[in-house]
Formats: sequence, C-alpha cells, structure tokens
Amino acid sequence: MRTLAELDAALVDCRACPRLVAWREQVAETRRASYADWTYWGRPVPGFGPPTASLLVIGLAPAAHGGNRTGRMFTGDRSGDVLYAALHDLGLASQPDAVSRDDGLALRGVRVTAPVHCAPPANKPTPEERDTCRSWLVQELELLRPHLRAAVILGAFGWGAALPAFEAAGWEVPRPRPAFAHGASLTLPAADGGPPLEVFGCFHVSQRNTFTGRLTPGMLRDVLGTAARAAGLSPQGPLPMEQRTGGPPRMEQ
Repeated sequence: MRTLAELDAALVDCRACPRLVAWREQVAETRRASYADWTYWGRPVPGFGPPTASLLVIGLAPAAHGGNRTGRMFTGDRSGDVLYAALHDLGLASQPDAVSRDDGLALRGVRVTAPVHCAPPANKPTPEERDTCRSWLVQELELLRPHLRAAVILGAFGWGAALPAFEAAGWEVPRPRPAFAHGASLTLPAADGGPPLEVFGCFHVSQRNTFTGRLTPGMLRDVLGTAARAAGLSPQGPLPMEQRTGGPPRMEQ
C-alpha cells in the first residue's frame, strides 16, 4: 500500500480470522439493547489520525460495542472516553469525547491503532489471531515511519504484539525483548540509521484498570505527555475545566 488511506480501505475488507469474523458479525446483528437503533460497523476497524502523526498510541483490539459498533478506534466506549479526554487535556485532541465517526473529533500529531483490528470474544484475541493481524500493523508503521518518533503501548498484550512489528518495520528491538511495565521506556534505533523510535509502556485504559485506580487520569497524562514531547508535539498541561468542552482550533484528521 502506498498510503494510509489505501491501507485502511483494504483492511476493512479483511476476513482472515474465521473466529473474529463470526464474532464481530454476530455482535453487529444481535446488538446491545441500549444500541438497538444503531447500524453496527461489524468489520475490521482501521487506525485513526493523520498520516503525518509523530506519536502512535497502540491498544489491544476494538470493543464489541465500541469500535465494532462505531467503526473508529476507541470510540463509543469508556476506554475511549478516558483516552481521548487525556489527549484533549494535552491539546492533542480537538474534543474530549468520542461517540461516532462523524462527531468531529480530530487529532494533532497522534494516530491511534491496535495490533488486532477486529473485536475478539471476551476481549481476548488468540496468539494466532494476533500474529495473523500483525502484517497490518507492520504496514501501518512503515507508512508512518517518515514522521513517527514515539509510541505509547497500552497494556502487556499490545506490548508483546508491537515489539515484533517494530522490528519488522525497520527498528532494532533488544534481545531478549524487554518486559512490559507501566512507565517502561525504550529507545529503538532504526536499522537503516534513520531517527530512533521512543517507546513507552502504559497500563491499558480498560474499565478494570480505570475503575480500580490502577490507572488514573494523571498517570495516563504523564505517559502521553512524555511521549508527546519525545515526538516533538509540545503538549500543554491539563486544561482548566471551563475550557475542556470547546477544544483547540480545528485539527487535521
């Protein structure tokens, strides 16, 4: 693929994993009662953000009634509420809420993606599904590479899936591969001598982590802010409460 737009267009037609295809389409057909009037997306969910992003946020997979419903990463569920609120606080998202593909949300210098692009049963992709989907992430990284300078990986699953993808896309990953930890940081040299990639670990923005306080908004902002500075984005501090609904000027999607 020559552009991210071409990659995203091809990705949404993928049917490589029979279990994931069956599950995402079953969920889209039966729906949750509270979303009975929605037409679910029910397909692989592409990454979201500008093709010139210098910071990449990597999650796990779309939620069954979040991204699988709305068709956009981290949109329509509580995990997305937490993530986009933090990006908005740092001046990297045009609004703190993400409810649908046409809600006007835009990101500045940030792209959001996942190593698995279909909603998995119980939010648990198999190792085979993770590996089958890796080629999409590798291609996304290769297309982002001219601008990409930092990445935040949300959770141990994403960490384990992303490091081999970074290596395949042209960065040198230490052996043995470093273990995931919240606040972990790595500098990955480019195999061809280009700019290195700064990688940061962060607990996933799952309800289990955010409801129990394992991951607080402040902890998330700290990691995202550090990564944004490494990516050259000059994030701001948390916005005053009265400014959090208006958002900064229009940003590139």
